[in-house]
Amino acid sequence: MTSRAAGPPLCLPRFNRSAGVLVAVLVVCSQTPVYSADVGFGAQPTLPAPEHALIPTVNIAPAMGWPAGTAPAPAPGTRVAAFASGLDHPRWLYVLPNGDVLVAETNAPPKPDDAKGIKGWIMGKVMQRAGATVPSANRITLLRDSNGDGVADLRSVLLEGLNSPFGMALIGRTLYVANSDAVLGFPYTDGATQIHAAGTKLVDLPAGPINHHWTKNLMASSDSSKLYLSVGSNSNVAERGMEAEAERGAIWEVDVSTGSHRLFATGLRNANGMAWEPETAALWTVVNERDELGDDLVPDFLTSVRDGGFYGWPYSYFGQHVDTRVTPQRPDLVAQAIAPDYALGAHTASLGLADASGNTLGQAFASGMFIGQHGSWNRRPHSGYKVIFVPFKSGQPAGDPVDVLTGFLSEDGKAYGRPVGVALDKQGALLVADDVGNVVWRVSSQGL
Repeated sequence: MTSRAAGPPLCLPRFNRSAGVLVAVLVVCSQTPVYSADVGFGAQPTLPAPEHALIPTVNIAPAMGWPAGTAPAPAPGTRVAAFASGLDHPRWLYVLPNGDVLVAETNAPPKPDDAKGIKGWIMGKVMQRAGATVPSANRITLLRDSNGDGVADLRSVLLEGLNSPFGMALIGRTLYVANSDAVLGFPYTDGATQIHAAGTKLVDLPAGPINHHWTKNLMASSDSSKLYLSVGSNSNVAERGMEAEAERGAIWEVDVSTGSHRLFATGLRNANGMAWEPETAALWTVVNERDELGDDLVPDFLTSVRDGGFYGWPYSYFGQHVDTRVTPQRPDLVAQAIAPDYALGAHTASLGLADASGNTLGQAFASGMFIGQHGSWNRRPHSGYKVIFVPFKSGQPAGDPVDVLTGFLSEDGKAYGRPVGVALDKQGALLVADDVGNVVWRVSSQGL
């Protein structure tokens, strides 16, 4: 781990009384230690001691969008261009077998009980500055590159009137969409640009007036008989009690024919992207870990997912490191906690995940996983705000992460964009949803 050095002043809440009401204002008020942004990566990361500060780090990258004529910086040997722009908070991507690209233009549903109290008010202001509070468009948009030039020339609203949609999966002639509160199935015909039929509910999902992690992703099994569904926790570390976490912090397995489900894996605070690793056929996921233990705890992670496995949340992190904030403690569960395979850095908000199979970006990216890191709001210096590649060998991570797409932050710490979902298009280029820049970027080989 790199040494610590004095950093610039930290922006923290200051509490004042105004007209008899206690309010908080974000102000510069203290110094904070600084680590380099590459701390906490790899199969065996160094984990510092937890810090229990009265007021945790708040270091927002205010959303500004891309100035005209600018774009992220691609890896050597590749190039980047806008596949589609002028979208409305594009967060997730799904490529249909015919090459059409589906984009979930979406944001959080109403969560009236999540913003109560001083902490809720502060979090609302933080998310507003980070560009995370725009109204949800609640639609799936279809993008088509009909002439193969790497730019979408047809755009159509495939589905609208949804409820904060996120994950998508096509099984046969049914397109499944994970709303924030249910999975719906819609009839789909190859080449369709609009679906007017009402969706049929497959399964209800945990939601409610808090719905702390609302993004529900889904992925089909290899035989198309099951859907795997990521359901994030309803809190940071179960501070509302485990009753509020029923069937959350987990990956579900859903039977497509009946809608019945079981918990495939638990103890995963906020799993998002999922992918099948081709050599082992194992399920892999990226997970956002807990906050308020310091700038360098806890690393988000990439891991294979075992059937019946427990991964620690909320009682422990990165295996059996106990989180003393959680009551009551569960040493019996901590003893079962599986350490994840690969750390992705603290507070990087690793969300998107795509297996590299079939990509055309070059030999350096032949085997591994592409990961969209949405970026931190509570770390100094900022972490994430990039797309990385984790190389694999024999079905396991092997080596340091490689930057694929960077330059999402300005020199003065503002966010031009924030990468989220990643997917490979039919030509093997990498698509990246940027929900602050309102762009889907396309990374391709310089020769294509």
